[in-house]
Amino acid sequence: MERQIKLNETEDVKEFVNAASKCDFDIDVFYNRIIIDAKSILGILSMDLTKILTVKCYGEDANFNRVISKFAVA
Repeated sequence: MERQIKLNETEDVKEFVNAASKCDFDIDVFYNRIIIDAKSILGILSMDLTKILTVKCYGEDANFNRVISKFAVA
């Protein structure tokens, strides 16, 4: 699954990483050619959060899908 998201504040990043950390599969966040592990709060905070990020999930989790839908870009 691949989705576009926007994380506007540090609290959004914390919520996103917390949900990703509970998943037992890999989740990557892409921006340009940069790929960051979604479970790394420092990695995501180091990205340009003014941009739209692409999230790629290599599994399925209902709670994570709910969180990612909250930050999804139309």
